[in-house]
Amino acid sequence: MRLHLDTNQRKLATVAGLCLVLAGMFTAVSYSVTLYRLFCQVTGAGGYTARAASDTAAQSARVVTVAFSTNVAPGMPWRFAPVQSRVQVHLGQDTLVFFRAENLSDTAIVGHATFNVTPDRAGPYFKKIQCFCFTEERLGPHQSVEMPVDFFVDPRMAKDADASDVDHIELSYTFFPSRQPQGAADLARFADAKPSAAAGQKLFATVCSACHELDRNKVGPPLDGVVGREAGSVSGYPYSAALAHAHIVWNATTLNEWLTNPRGFIPGATMPLSVPDKLRRQDIIAYLETLKPRG
Repeated sequence: MRLHLDTNQRKLATVAGLCLVLAGMFTAVSYSVTLYRLFCQVTGAGGYTARAASDTAAQSARVVTVAFSTNVAPGMPWRFAPVQSRVQVHLGQDTLVFFRAENLSDTAIVGHATFNVTPDRAGPYFKKIQCFCFTEERLGPHQSVEMPVDFFVDPRMAKDADASDVDHIELSYTFFPSRQPQGAADLARFADAKPSAAAGQKLFATVCSACHELDRNKVGPPLDGVVGREAGSVSGYPYSAALAHAHIVWNATTLNEWLTNPRGFIPGATMPLSVPDKLRRQDIIAYLETLKPRG
């Protein structure tokens, strides 16, 4: 009788053990995609970008082009697009770019953005400091907002034999309706943000530096000490007649009008670039206000 009981107990123990193994396997399979995604987002594997608290890398002379693409999931009533299609950046350069989202519906919607970079081998070196993709994001009905992404490309990419030849990187986003809308951040925070000279410095590097240096003539005149300076007054720079005879002084008000629509503000001016977004203009102006004349 005792032998019979011992045999039954062993069978029950075996069945219980098998059930535990199967439960463990089922759990691992159920969470494998999530765990793999978390692993990729931490390490940059599989084309995911990595996350960084700040940019502590030394800027390199090496330049790469970073292009941007966007999508929304089918049935999600958002318009979502990059403000700039691409930027050229130095390895290690802290760069700020913007994406515009608009809710086309009559109700607030919470979305979540997935992301990756191509080629995959650039993923471990693409570091994001700030991104709307880090959290669930709420956008009010018919609200439109520009969302920043702060990133840099780690200079160590140039020393990686598998990635050293990469000179073009594409960062892609897709917005999906959120599965966890509770506690989502409100995208209105970007519309209500105050001007930032630190953000303006990063924007200057990506928006203005192709034409302007701080201390010497380039395509445009030097901009050190531009606030408080009369337009068209830098010695040795070939200004257009319209700007040379404009008789205005650069300050927060005139710079805002100039950056909004240069040729509308001063007819006959030749500057081709404008900055349509108010907050981005204010950030750049806040940075320019920190620059003092050299020498």
